[in-house]
Amino acid sequence: MKSIYCVIALFIYQQSLAQSPDSLLLKDYQPYSIYNIQKTTIHQAQWPVIDMHSHPYATSQKELDEWVTVMDQFGIKKTIILTMTTGQEFDSLVDVYSKYPDHFELWCGIDYTGYEKEGWTNHAITELERCYSKGAKGVGELGDKGHGLIYSKPTPAYNLHINDIRLQPLIRRCGELGMPINIHVAEPKWMYEAMDSHNDGLMNGYKWRIDTTQTSLNHSQLIQSLEEAISKNPKTTFIACHFANCSYDLSILSKILDNHRNLYADISARFGETASIPRHMLAFYNKYQNRLLFGTDMGSEKEMYELVFRILESDDEHFYNPYYFNYHWPLHGFGLSKKVLKKLYYENAQKLLSH
Repeated sequence: MKSIYCVIALFIYQQSLAQSPDSLLLKDYQPYSIYNIQKTTIHQAQWPVIDMHSHPYATSQKELDEWVTVMDQFGIKKTIILTMTTGQEFDSLVDVYSKYPDHFELWCGIDYTGYEKEGWTNHAITELERCYSKGAKGVGELGDKGHGLIYSKPTPAYNLHINDIRLQPLIRRCGELGMPINIHVAEPKWMYEAMDSHNDGLMNGYKWRIDTTQTSLNHSQLIQSLEEAISKNPKTTFIACHFANCSYDLSILSKILDNHRNLYADISARFGETASIPRHMLAFYNKYQNRLLFGTDMGSEKEMYELVFRILESDDEHFYNPYYFNYHWPLHGFGLSKKVLKKLYYENAQKLLSH
């Protein structure tokens, strides 16, 4: 009997030791806010919403129907589906989402097949025009984290960047067709930093870390490649998604927005990176209220919409959501004004979609 008590005592001791700061693993630290302060639940956005950044999450008719129900509940009037596809795959998505033409709009990718061969640009333009005839209203999400434009299917374009001369006729054609280009350049800066005890966003940074020894462009060079493409194509509208991954220093994005009227930025999937600096973000939203677009890029669950609307609309402080964000800093609401929310939620998007 004595040995049993010893085992129990040892177990209790080990459990208490496992929760001490000296032995608790960083990945296991999931704090709950202790503050008894305002907690806001938002069941519907203050204005009608156009979600400018989503993907084809629904894999069945049932899931699509459920998504539409949630959209209607929260006041999401339209969702832009960034398919990143061309060819038959794009056509099949058109068939699925056309069941709800008022709720969804599909954008296509770029067909990079044969991009290293002479004459590829003409092929890519032909496929772009075909997708346009099938209903594509824009292009995206293009993606370059340093390896090249590798998002669009079926062919990744390694070492082909958005400022490459081969892409410029295609980008100009997008402008002629009135097709905005949604582009993802780089990742949050934490992903490019040393993975050590000084990395401010280590948990998320480590998961999505970028091996800079294997990339052809670093973070600042990626931002530069985007600005060069924007500058070369003033008649084509660009949407730098995720704040152009400049959340750590929004002055970088500010300068590009100030210098190029054909650039917008979407706010999607960077709530975790920005809700830790609410006063700074409030000033940024106020200053660039005419150039920012609402987007989610985080699925289609009602809990997601509740969370992003809470961050944008409420004045709540010091709350966590480890399901969507695994940083270890607390989140705060921005408390955006009704005027700013109206532009962010739909007025700015309407200008682009009506072209």
